[in-house]
Amino acid sequence: MDDCIFCDPMSFPEQKIVFENESCYFLQSPRAQDILQGAGLIIPKAHKETVFDLSEKEWKDTYDLMQQAKSLLDSEFAPDGYSTGWNVNPVGGQSIPHAHFHIIPRFDDEPFAGRGIRSWIKSEENRRPGSVSKTL
Repeated sequence: MDDCIFCDPMSFPEQKIVFENESCYFLQSPRAQDILQGAGLIIPKAHKETVFDLSEKEWKDTYDLMQQAKSLLDSEFAPDGYSTGWNVNPVGGQSIPHAHFHIIPRFDDEPFAGRGIRSWIKSEENRRPGSVSKTL
């Protein structure tokens, strides 16, 4: 897809491909590092809109890169935990229509440590008047 920023990950010069295999990249962006130390994405090289479109090979290659990334992040940052996951479609939080798997090291001293991603989402949504996520 010509206008997809993940189809050409090096279109953003600040991004760094840390690992890659036959069908996927693990990349990190310095901008993300300012907010979430060590955070990165695993992205299939072929344009696939969601995780549900991945081939068996892309699943296996994602798993292999996830293990490599975890080993690297454990040795570099020694996180206390991880948040990982896929967002699917805009309602599910996906802002770029190319499948990508988030790997986010987490630390005990974070404000939302121990509460997972949904806790943060719910707290942000609960600050907006009329939010429906108060019932999640």
